[in-house]
Parts: sequence; structure tokens; C-alpha cells
Amino acid sequence: MTWTENTVERDGVRLSCRDWGGSGPPVVLLHGLAGHAGEWDALARDLSPSHRVVAVDQRGHGASERRPRDVSRAAYVADVAEVCRRLGLHRPVLVGQSLGGHTALLTAAAHPDLVRALVLVEAGPGGPGPGVQAEIGGWLDSWPVPFPSREAAVAFHGGGPVGEGWAAGLEERPDGWWPRFDRDVMVASLAENARRSFWDEWAGVTCPTLVVLAQSGFLPPEEITGMLARRPETTAVSVPGTGHDLHLEQPRVLGRLVRGFLDGDAASGREPFRAGCRS
Repeated sequence: MTWTENTVERDGVRLSCRDWGGSGPPVVLLHGLAGHAGEWDALARDLSPSHRVVAVDQRGHGASERRPRDVSRAAYVADVAEVCRRLGLHRPVLVGQSLGGHTALLTAAAHPDLVRALVLVEAGPGGPGPGVQAEIGGWLDSWPVPFPSREAAVAFHGGGPVGEGWAAGLEERPDGWWPRFDRDVMVASLAENARRSFWDEWAGVTCPTLVVLAQSGFLPPEEITGMLARRPETTAVSVPGTGHDLHLEQPRVLGRLVRGFLDGDAASGREPFRAGCRS
């Protein structure tokens, strides 16, 4: 299956969406910081025969508005709600990785009647992380842009499916390959995560939730324990041998987990999905 581009505008900010079509229950896919909607292509192909799948280039990323004035967490959340409204996505399942998962979490907490279920991939309430902006800024500064070739970008980002996924988010210009985002916008998008945690929002989520973890250490053990203690009905599963970009490393495994979850109590009212927690 192939996708078409749909554009949604909210408060003057253009949001580009990869709409994979389909007539089944809707699924909205949200990439992480400095990412792009194309990261979800493998999962979207997997889900689109039975679901209406839309992957969003979030504000400041990809084909969406590159320099929005507002990069608050509330702005990201409002964008998701508007995309759902404008594209007629009734009670979607939100799937998000890293900061996209954080956005999905906050959307489910702020709009409990909007979201049917939640899938967090390497994402949680987090924070406060006073050094997170400097860390991400330093990482982005290490990119040798422009990359002389797409192959060089793939190699820089570790090669394999992860490198290919990151390189797919670049744009070719006469002098090389450049990110489709601005560094200062990415750093500013983390301002609230640097200041505070979002445990109250996590506790306020009422929909069925699947948490998919890599063995990356991105979520400290105490954060995972805290998430399950506050919402013990949450299903959590660890995918062995994967890093933070597990959606790129193991899209088939993630697809099986998400399909199992969606075919259970999250979407159909049938026997609940129970992946358990394994390592």
C-alpha cells in the first residue's frame, strides 16, 4: 500500500501527514525528536490493511512547519487533536516513540474522550532533566552537516535500518544532505521536559496502554517501576537486543506487539492482550 500527503493547518502552522488510508479503526503514529513520519513506514504497511493509519510530521519536523513560534508540549498536543478532528479519526490509537510517545501520553491525559488506546515506544513521564537540552544540542552539533552523500548519513547514524531511517529524514540540496529541522527548534521543544516531570499526566491516563521498551537504558528502571506502580493495569514488554530506535531495528516485532494489543481490549472488546514484561 502507498500513502498520500494530507495537510492540516492549526493557528497558521502547517502539519504534513502520511495518510495510508484504510477503513478500519484509526491509528496515529508520532515520531520522536528530530525524526520524521517516514520512520513509521514499515509499521504503517503492517497495520494499514486492517486500520486507518496516519503518520504525522510534527511541528518543526519533516514537511511540516519548520520554525513554529510555539514549541510547547501543549502545542504538540493540540496539533494531534486537530489532526484527528480534521481527518475524521474517531477515537484513534496513538502510537509514539520517544518524544512522540510523550506527546501521545499527554494527549491521552488531556483528551480522554479522544483516545481509544495508547502505545508508548521508549517513552514515559520522564523529567525533570536539567541537562537534556545541552545533551541534545551537543548531539545535533556533532552531525557533520551537510552530509556529502546519503550513504555517509546512513553510516554516521550507525548503518543498517537505524541509519537508513535517520537518513530518510534528510533533504538533498546542491551542497549535500541536510536535516529537515532546525537545531534551536529541537532544543527549545525540550524546555518543559528539562524543568519538570509529567507523573500527574501519566496517572491521569485512563485508556488501555502498552509500553514497549528496548534495552537502551533510555527509561531508567525506577521510571518503569513508577509507571507500573501508578497504573498497574498497564501492559509492558521489553524487546531484547534493541536500542532506543527499536521501531527501526525491529519493525516486525513491534508490529506483532501492536497488532496483538489492538486486537485485544484496546480496540475490539475481545480477550485482553497480555504481553507480560520480559527481557
